[in-house]
Amino acid sequence: MSDPTETNGTAGTETAGDAGKRHVRVVLVDDHRMFRTGVQAEIGRTEETGVEVVGEAADVDQAVTVITTTRPEVVLLDVHLPGGGGVEVLRRCAALMADPERPTRFLALSVSDAAEDVIGVIRGGARGYVTKTITGADLVDSIYRVQEGDAVFSPRLAGFVLDAFASTDAPPVDEDLDRLTQREREVLRLIARGYAYKEIAKQLFISIKTVESHVSAVLRKLQLSNRHELTRWATARRLV
Repeated sequence: MSDPTETNGTAGTETAGDAGKRHVRVVLVDDHRMFRTGVQAEIGRTEETGVEVVGEAADVDQAVTVITTTRPEVVLLDVHLPGGGGVEVLRRCAALMADPERPTRFLALSVSDAAEDVIGVIRGGARGYVTKTITGADLVDSIYRVQEGDAVFSPRLAGFVLDAFASTDAPPVDEDLDRLTQREREVLRLIARGYAYKEIAKQLFISIKTVESHVSAVLRKLQLSNRHELTRWATARRLV
């Protein structure tokens, strides 16, 4: 969360004094504890940012429980979570998002910049999507914008959403891709990008054996024979 090139175009419009007058209650949902700790340290300085982190969760069930209990104004939501992913959290929290008096709004915060991930959570009801290269200052600004009802996207990702919702002839669901779990999709993309199993295991914080199991499941579900066919399949769907 330190890349200065990541911006939503409006950071810096509030002074430190202005930030101190604002307040927003936030829940962090991400299955990597170290990442949650880092985000908490970056944005959770309440006296400085006005952001109060009122809960954390590492999977779908935990997320739904924490969100419904604390009723935050904004949820920072990872796309890939055990138990069904961010889309499942959005589905189960739909009533909270629709509450006219006290809506809970969702901002996706993910390492993924894949079009299907972005479009999936936006269709699910999220108000925005930023990647984990975003700076702390821009993330705080994005949280407040989402709280106020704005839609917020990292610059490159906005095009995915515009294209998806402008297109009337594109199929809404890829049946083959829909057979895969969120984690299998993540492994699929990394394989297609040329990552070795060891590199994938390190990036996703899982064992090499687990990576091998996911690859086998992907090949079986897609009826492919090897990683070369898998790469061609992913490239044809612009997942790489």
